[in-house]
Amino acid sequence: MKTYHKIISIIAGLLVSATLSAAEADPNTPHFQRPQEKYGSLFGHILMNDSLFGPNCYFADSKDFLDRIPSSDLTGIAKDFDALKPKTTASISRFLTVNFHLQPLPADTFKDTSDIDTHIRKLWDYLTRHSANGGERGTLIPLKYRYVVPGGRFQEIYYWDSYFTLLGLMADNRTDLAADMVRNFADLIDEIGFVPNGNRTYYLGRSQPPFFSYMVEALAEKTGDKGILSQYLPEMIREYRFWMKGSETLTETNSQQLRCVRMPGGEVLNRYYDNYDTPREEMYRNDVATGRALSKVQPRADLHALYRNLRAGAESGWDFSSRWMRKSDDLTSISTTDYVTVDLNCLLYHLEMTIAQAMSIKGDLEEAAKYDSTAHSRARAILHYLWDADTGCFTDWDCRSRSCSHKITAATAYPLFVGIADQRQAVQTAQTIKRHLLKPGGIVTTDINSGQQWDAPNGWAPLQWISFKGLYDYGMLQDADTIKERWMKMVENVYHHSHKILEKYNVIMLSDTGGGEYPNQDGFGWTNGVYRAMKTFCAPMP
Repeated sequence: MKTYHKIISIIAGLLVSATLSAAEADPNTPHFQRPQEKYGSLFGHILMNDSLFGPNCYFADSKDFLDRIPSSDLTGIAKDFDALKPKTTASISRFLTVNFHLQPLPADTFKDTSDIDTHIRKLWDYLTRHSANGGERGTLIPLKYRYVVPGGRFQEIYYWDSYFTLLGLMADNRTDLAADMVRNFADLIDEIGFVPNGNRTYYLGRSQPPFFSYMVEALAEKTGDKGILSQYLPEMIREYRFWMKGSETLTETNSQQLRCVRMPGGEVLNRYYDNYDTPREEMYRNDVATGRALSKVQPRADLHALYRNLRAGAESGWDFSSRWMRKSDDLTSISTTDYVTVDLNCLLYHLEMTIAQAMSIKGDLEEAAKYDSTAHSRARAILHYLWDADTGCFTDWDCRSRSCSHKITAATAYPLFVGIADQRQAVQTAQTIKRHLLKPGGIVTTDINSGQQWDAPNGWAPLQWISFKGLYDYGMLQDADTIKERWMKMVENVYHHSHKILEKYNVIMLSDTGGGEYPNQDGFGWTNGVYRAMKTFCAPMP
């Protein structure tokens, strides 16, 4: 019992630390009640109760609990729990059954054996949600307009997922729904100051790879209305300021601040980060277990640094990968914030260029020139610091060693995707992809099998699109088509046998796959989107 109370005390201390660090990181962000604030004592008592979690238990994981909808005000529920003091698993379960319920999930009952294209077109409606009038009692952040969720355990909108979902919506002429999703992201930026990982209060410490400018650009191109770029200019600028916050205080001796890093030559590039340094609420039990594992081998280890790096890994979207780990088979060695990342900086280059274009449309040529200059300076820095001549590809910059990480990952295709690589680099990158990453079912995430889901043998839809489109744009059509054909055929074959479209695939064995913190999910937003985008892809006219 003493141990249990000690754990609760530690949790309370961590929560105070998290609140302070977040306030210091971004004092202008409006106040939202994160789960630990809203749930009170219920947060620790439930999440640290081992008997409630696991296979055949009340909850599958921490997210499962936090996504339940309270039947009444949480303050009252927490008071009732404290008054009743339920102790046995049975009594706690009865309390939870009365006071929390699951939101109906239409996709869970979706059964369809149509051909794969018809199946996806039907899925769009089943995966569409509208939360404007609900969610106030729980963790869901209501959105004014319709949005598409990934599916499975993910019943909220996700940031970078949505760009790839949009590609499919536009391929299927669901531009109205795509436009609604862009409006929602703009609203989130206006309200919060950035696009959170997802529209849950437990995601308020971080964002995800910034694809908002790509969404705006895609919508403008689909509708033929370039005015959309200037329409969303205020939100693009505000998102840019979020990523660049702290850059103004960087010096040679203070070279890292929030998401910004001062490079050896004085240039400013970016990294993934999180405003908090405590266990992720939605994966609380997992992170606490990782912290305990580290403490066993390093009793004086900085757990706040560990939790920050786990959270930063989640902001990257690659949660988790040997890409972030000092030891490829040891999650406790994660050090995400040490890396200046090739994908993030490429996306920020595109954001800067899109802002410049929107400024030009508005007639503000002076500001347009400033952002254009900043973008080209970033491109030069990417090519200088993130090109790894030894491996023949783009890699992340390791702030500890002050050199390239030398890790071969599918992120190498991003400079081709955004169009900043020179032709020599593009050719070498294509050769490295073919040699190390191209498998029978498409592109594998890394060449390391660590047991983490963003490593071999897994292949993910967004990385197939980034690689395919990047190679295509540089004229390597055969290489691009090989990725497209292999990945689409694998998705089709798995669908033929299971009538499921999955979050990720084993691109080596051409099958369902696993690894990571949760089972492979069915749905699935970005897989649907990339498949349909590839199926309907037409090269632009010369």
